[in-house]
Amino acid sequence: MVRVLVGGVIGLAIAMGVARFAFTPILPAMQAATGLGADGAGLLASLNYLGYFVGALGMGLVPHGATRTAVFRLSLLLSIVTTAAMGLDLGDAGQAMPVWLVLRFLSGVSSAGIFILGVAMVLDTLARQGGERFAGWLYTGVGLGIASSGLFVALFGGRLGWAGDWLVLGAICAVLGLLPGLWVSDPAPQPQAAAAGTAGNAAAAWAGGLSAPLLLLTLAYFLEGGGYIVSATFLVSILKTDPGTAAVGEAAWMVAGLGAIGAGVFWAAVARRTGSWWSLILAHLTQAVTILLPMTGSPTVAVISALLFGGTFVGIVSQAFALGRQLSAGASAKVVGALTAAYGLGQIIGPLPAGLVVTHTGSFNAALLGAAAAVLLGALLLAVGMAIAGRRSSAGPALASPNA
Repeated sequence: MVRVLVGGVIGLAIAMGVARFAFTPILPAMQAATGLGADGAGLLASLNYLGYFVGALGMGLVPHGATRTAVFRLSLLLSIVTTAAMGLDLGDAGQAMPVWLVLRFLSGVSSAGIFILGVAMVLDTLARQGGERFAGWLYTGVGLGIASSGLFVALFGGRLGWAGDWLVLGAICAVLGLLPGLWVSDPAPQPQAAAAGTAGNAAAAWAGGLSAPLLLLTLAYFLEGGGYIVSATFLVSILKTDPGTAAVGEAAWMVAGLGAIGAGVFWAAVARRTGSWWSLILAHLTQAVTILLPMTGSPTVAVISALLFGGTFVGIVSQAFALGRQLSAGASAKVVGALTAAYGLGQIIGPLPAGLVVTHTGSFNAALLGAAAAVLLGALLLAVGMAIAGRRSSAGPALASPNA
């Protein structure tokens, strides 16, 4: 169980902390060296999230057993290759953009494979071995990856250049990727369990999940994807363009990673006291305020904002999956796939208008206001979902119970 959990943590660090979010601290240097504009950066981000969305649509359909393990390993390999390939010398932004778009799209597909299949396999393993209480630790991988890649760029980016950052990070991931590739697998279910679960229970679980509370959770998760991604894509650029916060730009992204490390465990503890619905609502409200804090121009507030941002976005992911599994009778891969697809769609939409608004106005303020509004609307939908779930479970707290 420990090896599987550690493998899952490393897998998420590669898929999310490096393959997806190393783009954020590397972006300012890419822009300075290649002439990449905010609109182009937004397009690259959206293509990455489009790949994530496409991958999410398919990964929940991958069958259990050897096939799921093979697709997970293939996703690891593709993630490593596309990360390193971003560092190839392709000329300026105009020349390199077509290749970058393809690489970021494929990187998104691979991130979805690692995330959805890896999370599902680890959670299933923990459930089989009575270790569900450790599920919150799985998401530390996201924060570890973000903090580590941010620290790497801060320490070596000036010497390696933006291209060297991608190449060396890809090489590091190639070494670390051996561990999840070897340790995270999906044994075929027992014949009796397969007969009972593959058709009947899975279909019943998913049919039972098609409820108003789960639909509202999914819509809220879609809005979260569109809202948080503005800060996740542009945070370092936002801080670096303001003279008051420029000095803490790269450090803030590392702080965001540090905040994300313990987020899964922290918000699980909140859920045990308040219920998963309230945990999610509180995380959304905190994040909405957090998104707006960089507008103050204060470096201290910017660092606090980064810490809270890391802590809320990973916490929302972990709690949304936990609540989704509750609402669908534990259909982990299907729930993770459906929620991730909704989240991915929001991420596709978010960076494009944000990048265009920034290019048109020369300021990130309007983009941040729109992002915060989306997250607040998500909190409202969650409140409605909690009220409906509470009415349906007046005999007991099954739908609104604290998660472990």
